[in-house]
Amino acid sequence: MQETRQNRIARLLQKELSMIFQSQTRMMHGVMVSVTRCRVSPDLSVCTAYLSVFPSEKGEEIISNVNSNTKTIRYELGTRVRHQLRIIPELRFFIDDSLDYIEHIDELLKK
Repeated sequence: MQETRQNRIARLLQKELSMIFQSQTRMMHGVMVSVTRCRVSPDLSVCTAYLSVFPSEKGEEIISNVNSNTKTIRYELGTRVRHQLRIIPELRFFIDDSLDYIEHIDELLKK
Protein backbone atom coordinates (compact mmCIF):
# COMPACT_ATOMS: atom_id res chain seq x y z
CA MET A 1 0.00 0.00 0.00
CA GLN A 2 1.36 3.36 -0.99
CA GLU A 3 1.82 6.17 1.45
CA THR A 4 0.44 9.68 1.08
CA ARG A 5 3.75 11.14 -0.10
CA GLN A 6 4.14 8.42 -2.73
CA ASN A 7 0.62 9.12 -3.99
CA ARG A 8 1.25 12.86 -4.24
CA ILE A 9 4.50 12.34 -6.13
CA ALA A 10 2.87 9.76 -8.40
CA ARG A 11 0.07 12.21 -9.27
CA LEU A 12 2.62 14.95 -9.96
CA LEU A 13 4.66 12.68 -12.23
CA GLN A 14 1.53 11.42 -14.01
CA LYS A 15 0.40 14.98 -14.72
CA GLU A 16 3.78 16.13 -15.99
CA LEU A 17 4.38 12.99 -18.08
CA SER A 18 0.97 13.39 -19.69
CA MET A 19 1.85 16.99 -20.61
CA ILE A 20 5.15 15.81 -22.12
CA PHE A 21 3.45 13.09 -24.18
CA GLN A 22 0.70 15.47 -25.25
CA SER A 23 3.21 17.95 -26.63
CA GLN A 24 5.24 15.21 -28.34
CA THR A 25 2.31 13.41 -29.97
CA ARG A 26 0.87 16.57 -31.52
CA MET A 27 3.39 16.06 -34.32
CA MET A 28 2.12 12.51 -34.93
CA HIS A 29 -1.35 12.86 -36.38
CA GLY A 30 -3.82 10.12 -35.51
CA VAL A 31 -2.00 8.88 -32.39
CA MET A 32 -2.97 9.65 -28.80
CA VAL A 33 -0.89 8.64 -25.79
CA SER A 34 -2.18 9.05 -22.26
CA VAL A 35 -0.65 8.16 -18.90
CA THR A 36 -3.26 6.06 -17.11
CA ARG A 37 -1.38 5.29 -13.90
CA CYS A 38 1.95 5.98 -12.19
CA ARG A 39 3.42 4.05 -9.31
CA VAL A 40 6.40 5.22 -7.30
CA SER A 41 8.65 2.91 -5.31
CA PRO A 42 8.82 3.46 -1.52
CA ASP A 43 12.29 5.01 -1.77
CA LEU A 44 11.05 7.30 -4.61
CA SER A 45 13.80 6.11 -6.97
CA VAL A 46 11.67 4.31 -9.58
CA CYS A 47 8.50 5.47 -11.29
CA THR A 48 6.49 2.92 -13.25
CA ALA A 49 4.17 4.58 -15.76
CA TYR A 50 1.41 2.81 -17.66
CA LEU A 51 0.61 4.26 -21.08
CA SER A 52 -2.60 3.88 -23.03
CA VAL A 53 -2.15 4.25 -26.79
CA PHE A 54 -4.89 4.95 -29.31
CA PRO A 55 -5.07 3.27 -31.81
CA SER A 56 -3.95 0.17 -29.95
CA GLU A 57 -2.32 -1.33 -33.07
CA LYS A 58 0.51 1.17 -32.70
CA GLY A 59 1.04 0.39 -29.01
CA GLU A 60 4.16 -1.74 -29.34
CA GLU A 61 5.76 0.74 -31.74
CA ILE A 62 5.08 3.67 -29.42
CA ILE A 63 6.31 1.83 -26.30
CA SER A 64 9.57 0.82 -28.02
CA ASN A 65 10.03 4.42 -29.16
CA VAL A 66 9.34 5.74 -25.65
CA ASN A 67 11.71 3.21 -24.06
CA SER A 68 14.49 4.22 -26.46
CA ASN A 69 13.97 7.90 -25.51
CA THR A 70 13.67 7.40 -21.74
CA LYS A 71 16.70 9.58 -20.97
CA THR A 72 15.35 12.59 -22.85
CA ILE A 73 11.90 12.13 -21.27
CA ARG A 74 13.50 11.99 -17.83
CA TYR A 75 15.48 15.16 -18.57
CA GLU A 76 12.33 16.96 -19.72
CA LEU A 77 10.51 15.74 -16.60
CA GLY A 78 13.41 16.97 -14.46
CA THR A 79 13.22 20.45 -15.93
CA ARG A 80 9.49 20.58 -15.15
CA VAL A 81 9.58 19.31 -11.54
CA ARG A 82 13.02 20.49 -10.42
CA HIS A 83 11.52 22.74 -7.73
CA GLN A 84 9.26 20.01 -6.29
CA LEU A 85 11.58 16.98 -6.30
CA ARG A 86 15.20 16.68 -5.32
CA ILE A 87 15.88 13.44 -7.21
CA ILE A 88 14.08 12.58 -10.45
CA PRO A 89 13.11 8.89 -10.38
CA GLU A 90 14.16 6.36 -12.98
CA LEU A 91 11.32 5.90 -15.47
CA ARG A 92 9.86 2.59 -16.62
CA PHE A 93 7.09 2.49 -19.19
CA PHE A 94 4.57 -0.28 -19.81
CA ILE A 95 1.53 -0.52 -22.04
CA ASP A 96 -1.86 -0.40 -20.35
CA ASP A 97 -4.20 -2.71 -22.22
CA SER A 98 -7.12 -2.47 -19.82
CA LEU A 99 -9.32 -0.70 -22.41
CA ASP A 100 -8.73 -3.50 -24.91
CA TYR A 101 -9.56 -6.04 -22.22
CA ILE A 102 -12.82 -4.24 -21.37
CA GLU A 103 -13.74 -4.11 -25.05
CA HIS A 104 -13.06 -7.83 -25.39
CA ILE A 105 -15.27 -8.58 -22.37
CA ASP A 106 -18.07 -6.45 -23.85
CA GLU A 107 -17.86 -8.36 -27.13
CA LEU A 108 -18.07 -11.67 -25.28
CA LEU A 109 -21.10 -10.51 -23.28
CA LYS A 110 -22.90 -9.38 -26.44
CA LYS A 111 -22.67 -12.88 -27.95
